[in-house]
Amino acid sequence: MFLPARRDATRLVILRVLGLWDSRDRSRIAFVKKAREAPVLLVAGRHSMTRWVIADHKSTVVEVFMHRRKTRRIPLALALTAATSLAVIGQATAAPGAAPPGAAPAMTPSAQGAQPVATGYGGAVSTVDLDASRSAIEVLKQGGNAVDAAVAATATLGVTEPYVAAIGGGGFFTYYDAKTRRVHTIDGRETAPAAMGEKAFIDPATGKPLAFDDAVTSGLSVGVPGTLAQWDQALRRYGTRRLGTLLQPAIGVAERGFTVDQEFYDQTAVNESRFKDITPTRELFLPGGKPPAVGSTFRNPDLARTYRTIAARGIDWFYRGDLGKEIVRTVQRPPVEPGATRKVRPGLMDTSDLAAYRAPSERPTRVNYRGLDVYGMAPPSSGGSTVGQALNILKNFRMSKNDPVQALHYYLEASKLAYADRGRYVGDPAKVQVPLKELLSDGFARERSCLIDPAKAAVAPVPPGSPDGHYTSCAPASGKPRALQYEGPQTTHLVVADKWGNVVAYNVTIEQFGGSGLTVPGRGFMLNNELTDFSFAPPASGDPDPNLPGPGKRPRSSMAPTIVLKDGRPLLAVGSPGGSTIITTVLQILVNRLDLGMDLPAALAAPRATQRNTKQTFAEQAFIDRYGAALAAKGHDIALFPGPPPGSIGAATGLEFLRPGLIQAVAEPVRRHGGSALVVHPAH
Repeated sequence: MFLPARRDATRLVILRVLGLWDSRDRSRIAFVKKAREAPVLLVAGRHSMTRWVIADHKSTVVEVFMHRRKTRRIPLALALTAATSLAVIGQATAAPGAAPPGAAPAMTPSAQGAQPVATGYGGAVSTVDLDASRSAIEVLKQGGNAVDAAVAATATLGVTEPYVAAIGGGGFFTYYDAKTRRVHTIDGRETAPAAMGEKAFIDPATGKPLAFDDAVTSGLSVGVPGTLAQWDQALRRYGTRRLGTLLQPAIGVAERGFTVDQEFYDQTAVNESRFKDITPTRELFLPGGKPPAVGSTFRNPDLARTYRTIAARGIDWFYRGDLGKEIVRTVQRPPVEPGATRKVRPGLMDTSDLAAYRAPSERPTRVNYRGLDVYGMAPPSSGGSTVGQALNILKNFRMSKNDPVQALHYYLEASKLAYADRGRYVGDPAKVQVPLKELLSDGFARERSCLIDPAKAAVAPVPPGSPDGHYTSCAPASGKPRALQYEGPQTTHLVVADKWGNVVAYNVTIEQFGGSGLTVPGRGFMLNNELTDFSFAPPASGDPDPNLPGPGKRPRSSMAPTIVLKDGRPLLAVGSPGGSTIITTVLQILVNRLDLGMDLPAALAAPRATQRNTKQTFAEQAFIDRYGAALAAKGHDIALFPGPPPGSIGAATGLEFLRPGLIQAVAEPVRRHGGSALVVHPAH
C-alpha cells in the first residue's frame, strides 16, 4: 500500500499533543488521514530523519523513524514492520490544565512496575496495589473506558486487599462523563436492616453503649452490602463491558495467587486474635494458624469461584439468591470457632433487606475554589460537604506558598469549623433533614470564616454554626460542641482516566481492616462493619444527632472521592482512605496543589496533619518536625497521629491532566508501603 504525500497543516495540533512538532517542521508534514475521528497516518520530518506516526481506529499508535526518501510515494507496510516504539494520541477534548512547576519525570515502559508516579497517554490509573492497577490498564488497552477499568481494578482489590475492598462492603463512586461534561455519583453505601432501631448498639444488660471492639466483631455491625449493586449501576449507565468480563482479571489473580507483601502481612497480623475466633476467617486468612509470610503466595480459590458464579448468574444471586441466604446466615449465626471466648453478637439482617437494596445516583456536591469547580459525594457521605465547606471558608483568606505556616494555620482552623458542622447536621438525607445547600453557601462560609483568628488557634472542640440562610458579617456560634465519633481509618481509593477523558474517583470499603471479621463460609470474602459508623447513643448535650441508627438508614461516611474541573474539563481527581481523616487528607492535598504551588506528586507525598474539631491536632512526624514549633506558637496543640498505622495518615491516589491527552497518575511513594500508578502509553 502506498500513500501519496500532501500537506495538512490542520493536524499540527495532534503532533503538538504528542510533543513531536516545532515551527521548523511546518513544511515537512506529508500526509494526514482520519478514520472514525482518529488519525490514520501522520508523517513529520525532522532534520535528516522522518518520523512516522501511524494510528488505527482505537488510537493505538506506532512511531517509526526513517531516513527521508526522495520518492513522493511511501510504503506503509515497510513503516509498520520497521516500528520501534509505541505511544498514544490522547483525545484533544480530554481536559485542560497547564503542567505544574516541578512536575515529576515520565516513567519509561520498562519501569511500569510498582511506581508512585506515571505520566503518559491513552489512560491512567492509580491504586494501592500493582495487580489492581494492571487489571485496569489491561481493560483500557482493550478499549474499555474508565468505568470498566475501575470495576476491574476494584474486583482485583477484593483479592489482594480483602480486608478493605471486599464485595461484602460498599463505597462511593464519582464519575466525570467527557461526552456530556457532567459529574455523576453513585451511592453504594451499606444500609441498616429494617429491624435496626435507634438503640441497636445499647447493651440491654447495662443500658450503656457497647464498647466499640465488641460491636465491630459481630453480625450486628454488618450493613447490607452495596458494592455489587454499585458496579451494576455504573456499568449499565456509563460502562461498555459486562461485569462478567471485567471479573476475569481478578479471577486470574485469585487462582494464581499474589505475593504477600509487608502491608498484607501487617493487616493480617493486627487482626490475628479475632480472625482465630471465626472459623472460615481463620481457615482462609491464617493458613497454618498464623499470618502468611511476606514473600509467600496467597491464593483465594473460594473467591475465584464466587466471582465466576456472579459472572454467570449476575448480581441477583447475591441480592435475591442462594449467596444472599448464605450471607444472612453468616450474619445471624456468626461461625464462631468452638471454644472461642469472644462474644460475637448476632446481627439483624434478613434476606428481604438484601432484596430491597438499591444503589442510587445522587447529585454531586459542587463548590467553586480559585476559579475551579470541585465536585464530591453528597450525604450520606460527609466528604463532599465538609471538603467543600472548608474550601469555601479558605477562599476568604490569602494562601501563599511563601508563607506555608500561615496557610496551614488557616487549613487547620477551617477544618475545625467544618467538622463541627458536619457532626451536627450531616446524616442520611433519606431519613433526616440535611441543610446541604446552606452548608455549602458562600454566606455561611463567610460567617464561619470570621471566627478564624489569623494569629491564634481556636480552642477545640468548637461549636457548630447555624446554616439557616440568614447570615451576618461575624455571628458567634451558638450550638454545643460534641466529641468526634470514631471511624475506622481503613478503606481504599482509586482513580482512573481513559483516552476519551472520562474520569472515575472511587472509594470502596468494608470499614475496619478486616471489617466485621466474618467471612462467608466457602465464598472467600469478608463482611463489613459499616454500621459502627452510626452514633451508638444520642449526644449527652441532648442536641439532635443526624447519625443515629435506624431501619434502612445509611450511616454517615467521610469518603471523599473528588474531581476538580477547569472550564468544564477535568484537571484533578483525588481521594484517600482513612476514616474521618479522609476529609482532611483530600483537603490538604488540594491546598498543597492549588495554593502552595506543589505539583501533584509533591502535594500527595507531603507530610500531613488532621484537625477534626478535636482538642489536639494529630500529625505525621515529618509535619511536626517541619511546622510543629511555628504552629504551636499560634496555639495549636500538635501530637503524633496514633494510627492505625501509627504516624501515617491516609494512602491517597490521584491524577492530573497536564495538558490535553497527557495524564499523570500519582500514588503514595511510602505510606502503607506505597501504591501503584500506571499509564497505557508512557511518555518518553
